[in-house]
Amino acid sequence: MLPAQLAIVVPTFNESQNVGLLVDLVDKALPGIPWELVFVDDNSPDGTSEAVRNLALADARVRVIQRVGRRGLSSACVEGILATAAPVVAIMDADLQHDETILKAMFERIGQGDVDLVVGSRYVEGGGMGEWSESRIRMSQFATKLALRLTQTPISDPMSGFMMMRRDAFMRSLPHLSTVGFKILLDIAASAPTPLRVAEVPYTFRTRQHGESKLDSLVLWEYVQLLLDKMIGHLIPVRFLSFAMVGGLGVFVHFAVLTFVLKGLGQPFGVSQAAATLVAISSNFFLNNMFTYRDQRLKGWGLLRGWITFNLVCAFGAAANVGVADWLFINKTYWAISALAGITVSVVWNYAMSAFFTWKKKR
Repeated sequence: MLPAQLAIVVPTFNESQNVGLLVDLVDKALPGIPWELVFVDDNSPDGTSEAVRNLALADARVRVIQRVGRRGLSSACVEGILATAAPVVAIMDADLQHDETILKAMFERIGQGDVDLVVGSRYVEGGGMGEWSESRIRMSQFATKLALRLTQTPISDPMSGFMMMRRDAFMRSLPHLSTVGFKILLDIAASAPTPLRVAEVPYTFRTRQHGESKLDSLVLWEYVQLLLDKMIGHLIPVRFLSFAMVGGLGVFVHFAVLTFVLKGLGQPFGVSQAAATLVAISSNFFLNNMFTYRDQRLKGWGLLRGWITFNLVCAFGAAANVGVADWLFINKTYWAISALAGITVSVVWNYAMSAFFTWKKKR
């Protein structure tokens, strides 16, 4: 068997019904081209990894990387590209919404040698959004405008997840990649040390046939995280920025509870501050689990254990919070300033320790 000249990296999660169909479609789409399919599966509970292994037993061009204890579309794409020696790599979804019939045209275009990247575009003439709603199309177009301002690369569809590129071009972007969120094309284009030479091939986005869409209401937040990381990530880690934003919301929660207990219920300041601290810590835990540590989200019993762990590691900070704030208040400091000083102490402790104990990555 000839070595693969084209590797197609396919990140998966719960796509067991689609992987076999995709292999057959790719085989028909690439006659005469030595290719391989590298599935990168985030330990899907529906048995996607095992389904790919069964396919690989019958076709040596099919491979699987099963990731345990880590998730994320962009990081999966990077791992898949680094796991193959093919000089040209493509990225596409497993849900059959990307039109595999244009893979040959993309490969031939990149083979001409004058471009680094070929994008499957929904926005050039001949492409289309399929059955997307008007609101989703408008949101995509707005996100595209933001992306173009960041990348300064002439791509009509920088939000596309369907692309093909030369390995050497990818390796130039690799040291600067954020691997945040799900828009790997935007990450690659924004991370390139020099502007990429780009060509586009039109395709029409298809409707998913099997499984459930991975796009939920928080993908916009991941997109914002990526944009922030590319703009200021070299100065402030994006996870810290997210943690700080959640902490900012926690301040409002804290003051709301403090005001209610202190002024509404007439409780002593120390008791009021303790109650506000407990509620704010719990609020911060759930918000951070949803946003800051989205790629390491705790679920089920893990969520309960995480909440307990988060409260335990914050116990010292909470004690310092109440102690500092109460001392300042007793010494005639205005109650709001006293509370803010206590909050600052606990926030620093929470951020430093939660990364090690509550959302510690599995090894």
